[in-house]
Amino acid sequence: MDALLLAGVALLLASNPSPAPDLKQLERLQAQYAPVDLTVDVSSLPENEQKALARLVQAARLMDGVFLRQSWAGSPSLLLGLARASTPLGAARLHYFLTNAGPWDRLNNNRPFIEGVPDKAAAANFYPAGATKEQVSAWEASLPPEQRATASGFYTTIRRAPDGSLTAVPYSLEYQGELALAAELLREAAALTTQPTLKAFLAKRADAFVSNDYYASDVAWMELDSRIEPTIGPYEVYEDEWFNAKAAFEAFITVRDDEASAKLSRFGGELQGLENTLPLEDRFKNPKLGALAPIRVVNSVFSSGDANRGVQTAAYNLPNDERVVNEKGSKRVMLKNVQEAKYQRTLIPIARVALTVQEQTLVSFDAFFTHILMHELMHGLGPHNIQVDGRATTVRQALQDSYSALEEAKADISGMWALQQLVNRGVTDKSMERSMYVTFLASAFRSLRFGLTEAHGKGVALQVNWLLDQGAYRVEPDGRFSVVAAKIQEGVRSLTEEILSIQAKGDRERARALLQRLGVIRPEVQRVLDRLGHVPVDIAPHFTTAERLAAQFP
Repeated sequence: MDALLLAGVALLLASNPSPAPDLKQLERLQAQYAPVDLTVDVSSLPENEQKALARLVQAARLMDGVFLRQSWAGSPSLLLGLARASTPLGAARLHYFLTNAGPWDRLNNNRPFIEGVPDKAAAANFYPAGATKEQVSAWEASLPPEQRATASGFYTTIRRAPDGSLTAVPYSLEYQGELALAAELLREAAALTTQPTLKAFLAKRADAFVSNDYYASDVAWMELDSRIEPTIGPYEVYEDEWFNAKAAFEAFITVRDDEASAKLSRFGGELQGLENTLPLEDRFKNPKLGALAPIRVVNSVFSSGDANRGVQTAAYNLPNDERVVNEKGSKRVMLKNVQEAKYQRTLIPIARVALTVQEQTLVSFDAFFTHILMHELMHGLGPHNIQVDGRATTVRQALQDSYSALEEAKADISGMWALQQLVNRGVTDKSMERSMYVTFLASAFRSLRFGLTEAHGKGVALQVNWLLDQGAYRVEPDGRFSVVAAKIQEGVRSLTEEILSIQAKGDRERARALLQRLGVIRPEVQRVLDRLGHVPVDIAPHFTTAERLAAQFP
């Protein structure tokens, strides 16, 4: 290791029984990510809009630094040391650090890949060093209701006061420097654009970075109707493995695909009907979903922070603030160019190994793309605000560390259930019926390769094992997998019912037990995964359009 890097981490040494990977091993690890040039045709945008897009990319780059600080206090200094390294090994470490947005291999149970780096903390850098989960929980419970809501909410860190007691620090103060710069860039972009709803969102999100009140800007994001479709701010809670409470900063800077968005808009009108027929007791259903349910198909110009670490996001459903979801609904955003790259570089090669020859022919991009949409749609359906022991709470707060994996499993499996309902109703062509189940099975092996420390991977393991136990998946004599047509629909329905019931009742122990029992890799599944060594796990995007915009409009 270079001398500067050693100096940067000398105070952070931790025992690590396994040696750090050498140069050749790091090159093999990096090869898990297939390099892909992500380009977007922005030529139809007027020059002022392209300038606004360039400013948004600049603001998005600031989210990388904030996210590094959120995941681990030692990341910025470590990155500085890596950037100064002059050896091939140092360059390989820097490359893999940037791929993972930190010094842990996110595809290998978050194993550190640099000497002296501690194990990845479940608390990330949201809570004080040395504090325990139980101490933080007890402190939050002792607070008056309004203070407790702030302390346990999305947009605060928990720190030590001078007297040693715990205190909540708003993100606007914790990350004041980066957020002030980002706010300035958003205001510049707002001044450049002539698209009214984009101008409104950017101005309100800039205000939120300073005030720490994100409600108005979340509503403005829901109402956004613009060719340029930015998502920037604190959203997902995966990094907080204690309570799934603290939002990590990220950005997706995208351009809307109007034709594809129009084709999928019909699905938004089906949501209330799907909610009404969920395999769940009627008392837990929402008789009036939020009024807005926009679906946007976009192409990614740039992503950063929590949106660009390890496995790439293919779609998302936001906001996560239950107040906004209940009042306004949620938006589903599909990253089309990212999905196309994943499909070609990972899913097709996986299908050739994991599925029978007959079923390989049924895998289709249409089924892959449509299920990802249904996954995002179903995040907005089912229980969100619930009662546990007579107390109002949310599914996220009730399930805590089990929430993310179970919620991802719910969106996946209920997305398949919903697709079957739409086929039955004639909304989706019946020709997709067989293809969607087979494509889903192939995609399960894709997601399992993300690792069980990742919420999506653990959620998929739960689904695969449930469907194996239900006889809906069959392992053939040669080890390949196939779908059992006579049992797949009931297998999907029964798991959808099980997860929704756990969420509706806020049953944390039942959630943990289900994930402990089924959130594992069984030998028959592992044998397939072992044969996929030559297939990239995911893509590593090179944002060529963003680079061109940066050069054209510095």
